[in-house]
Amino acid sequence: MNAQPLLATDKVVMRTEPVQQRSAERITLLLDAAASLIDDAGIDGVTTSAVAKRSTSSVGVVYRYFPNIQSLLRALAARNMERYLERVWHGVETSPPEPWSSFNSTLDAFIDMTRHEPGFRALRFGDVIDQRFISPELSNNAILAREFATQVGRTYDFEPDDDIVFHVEVAIEIASGLLTRAFQLDKNGDARFIEATRDLCGSYLRTHIPLPRT
Repeated sequence: MNAQPLLATDKVVMRTEPVQQRSAERITLLLDAAASLIDDAGIDGVTTSAVAKRSTSSVGVVYRYFPNIQSLLRALAARNMERYLERVWHGVETSPPEPWSSFNSTLDAFIDMTRHEPGFRALRFGDVIDQRFISPELSNNAILAREFATQVGRTYDFEPDDDIVFHVEVAIEIASGLLTRAFQLDKNGDARFIEATRDLCGSYLRTHIPLPRT
């Protein structure tokens, strides 16, 4: 089973599309530089000149691909989501068959990225800047909800309806708030809030979306 993200990556505006390997590698360097700067000085520390210096590029190279810092951060947020969903789908494929057994791996993937992925703790999927940072049509959590519902439907062989998507999104909103608090003061995450997230969201999902469905 392969992930098929519902990301509106075409909404991530770049001046030049990375159609060649060299261009793609340059964009990776720029995004890596931005992520590193976020860890060092927060989101406000990401400036065109700082990204150029950190990536050993020129300011002109940065502007070649990104018309402004907002578009660069949006591309980094989209990359964060893509990397997260890759981990989620891997967790689904390796989870036990019990209903909602993949929820723990889904949560653990987010926790691990918050601890170890450069820039992720501060930027995440861009929701700290705008709840619709990646796509103007959907909130970041709504994108995740649709992806998770799709995963659940494929795992248990049914078509998720709007009600299921709603309940998944509710669980994500609960998790988002609690995990924000968990990592607010502790870069490794407050274990109490993490476990509360695991218990509350797991219980909500099992109650409102009993699996397997027939």
